[in-house]
Amino acid sequence: MIKITEKPIDIQKVIDTASSLGAGALNVFIGTVRNTAHGKNVLWLEYEAYEAMAVAEIRKIIDEAAHRWPLLGWAISHRIGTLKPGEVSVVIAVSAPHRKDSFDACEFIIDTLKEKVPIWKKEIFEDGEEWVSAQPNVAKVYN
Repeated sequence: MIKITEKPIDIQKVIDTASSLGAGALNVFIGTVRNTAHGKNVLWLEYEAYEAMAVAEIRKIIDEAAHRWPLLGWAISHRIGTLKPGEVSVVIAVSAPHRKDSFDACEFIIDTLKEKVPIWKKEIFEDGEEWVSAQPNVAKVYN
C-alpha cells in the first residue's frame, strides 16, 4: 500500500497491511508535525506533492529495500495539505523475519523518501513562512 492523502492517516491500517504471520518483527515509523523549528513556533505545515511521481518514487524505494532486506510486508501513507503540530504526517511499516532487518529497512525508507520523493513542506510561523528542502545527503551505510 502506498497512499498519499489529505485525510488523517489510519495508522492501524498501515500496520495491518504490512503485517505478516512469518515476520518476527514489524517496525513502524510515525512522523509528526513539530511545534517549533529554527527556534520559532510552527503554526502549521503545508505539504504538497506531485502525486503520480511520488507514488512511483516510493515504489522504487520499496523495491530497493526489498532487494536489500527480506521484507515480508510493507505499507506507506503520507499526508498532504495543512497539518497542525501534533498531527501525523507519515507512517511507514515494514515486516521482516528479524528485527534488525525491519529497523534498517524502515530507516532506509524514510531517509530515502525525504531525499528523493517529490513531497514538499512549507512551515508557517507567526512571522512568516519557509519552504523546507530535503536534508542534505548524509552518508549512511545500509547493509
